[in-house]
Amino acid sequence: MPPTLASLVQHSSLRLLVRAGEDRLDTPVRWAHVSELADPVPYMEGGELLLTTGLTLDAEDPEAMRRYVRRLLGAGVVGLGFAVGVNYDDIPGALLEAARAEHLPLLEVPRRTPFLAISKAVSAAIAADQYRAVTAGFEAQRELTRAALAEGPDAVVARLAAHVDGWSALYDASGAVVAVSPEWAARRAARLTPDVERLRERPAPASAVVGGTDDRVELQSLGTGRRVRGALAVGTAAPLGTAERYAVHSAIALLTLTTERSRSLQAAEQRLGGAVLRLMLAAHPEHARTVAGDVYGGLLDAPFRILVAEPGTHADSPEPPLSVLAEALEAAAARAGEAVLTVPEGEERLVVLAGDDGAVVAACAGYAEREAEDAGVVVGLSASAGPGTAAAAYKQAEQALSVARRRGRALVEHEDLAAGSVLPLLADDAVRAFADGMLRALREHDATGRGDLVASLRAWLSRHGQWDAAAADLGVHRHTLRYRMRRVEEILGRSLDDPDVRMELWLALKATGEGER
Repeated sequence: MPPTLASLVQHSSLRLLVRAGEDRLDTPVRWAHVSELADPVPYMEGGELLLTTGLTLDAEDPEAMRRYVRRLLGAGVVGLGFAVGVNYDDIPGALLEAARAEHLPLLEVPRRTPFLAISKAVSAAIAADQYRAVTAGFEAQRELTRAALAEGPDAVVARLAAHVDGWSALYDASGAVVAVSPEWAARRAARLTPDVERLRERPAPASAVVGGTDDRVELQSLGTGRRVRGALAVGTAAPLGTAERYAVHSAIALLTLTTERSRSLQAAEQRLGGAVLRLMLAAHPEHARTVAGDVYGGLLDAPFRILVAEPGTHADSPEPPLSVLAEALEAAAARAGEAVLTVPEGEERLVVLAGDDGAVVAACAGYAEREAEDAGVVVGLSASAGPGTAAAAYKQAEQALSVARRRGRALVEHEDLAAGSVLPLLADDAVRAFADGMLRALREHDATGRGDLVASLRAWLSRHGQWDAAAADLGVHRHTLRYRMRRVEEILGRSLDDPDVRMELWLALKATGEGER
């Protein structure tokens, strides 16, 4: 604790006597300053004990003393020490009355107590308080270091909460709470997710203070580069003291080191994951299990899905979009207690093997939905697969990815393709160009007014070559329709008896929008 007016009054060698402001003696004293100026306010910073003999004061004037006392209080002066037996045998009544009226602590300083002794006492008390704070800070640093080495980040968060007499929480790169202490603070920590997300937008290290006077929360980003790898929240009822500040800084350093160390382990795990994935795709699931050991739990044996992601058309974010996606999926897996295998292939592709319909797949769908407008990533997701069908699942994910690009969508699931129509897949410039070229000669014929071959072809194909039904749809005689179909064959130079020709013509009509009845 820093020195207070009460501790100075209790200092036996100073012999100070309280004459006013008895109810404010617990105020901390930042410094002791001697001034005989009638207006010392311009030289005050706040928190001082002002010492004077009243040499230049008009101490017998009540109005002058009221202005003097109010000026001192306005400047943040915490107390006035008045020396008696020098210029005045006793504290002047006007000054005493003004101090009592304004509740300014007024200390009587006896003649045998020099101002220097008071200054030394304040200085010594401040130095002792700083020494205690530094010593407590170093002790907190040692305790937090031991906790980090022996138990990990959760223990660091718990020890820090105890040191600051409040609560603390650790957030991952996605802004999700991964550790909190005490448990009652979990709901409070979760409400800070938007603030953590805003902090992530600033280069590390960054900090912010949120909350009110009763629940003051300091947020500190974690990371050594521009990208924020996590955040630490510290909630207290008052601003942090020196010792608490030491503890917070130590925790930030330890958690940052833990984060960077985890990233090194993550890089090694990704290399292992790459080897495991190659073995799975090569139809060697047994070898893959041997190489993986217990790293991925039962992921390789359970039904899983393969996800293939690539940067989108507008991936101009300062952060690599695939790295952001990988971190989001890994954070979702960690929160759900699931295993996930992520394999970056440079900055151009990310391959993920995750449990079927688990938290990772759900997180991927949510991420793609949020990023749909920005087109930061494009994702293809396979159907459910097993150890022996990993290669087929990978192919499905690639096919879904290709469709997602053509459709301008952030995510496409292969199951949706199998359950839907093939016609939406024709929404491609190359397909439209082929269709236009195939039907151009028929359109040019129709433009001369010598018949309606395109409409007749559409009706005939839609009726599967049934002459009477197609002719009825057109409102013409079946012989007229037969004549038109012979003209189609002559113009195109292809036989309508060929099923491939009929299929290509029908798809061409659909691709150009002329296949609607």
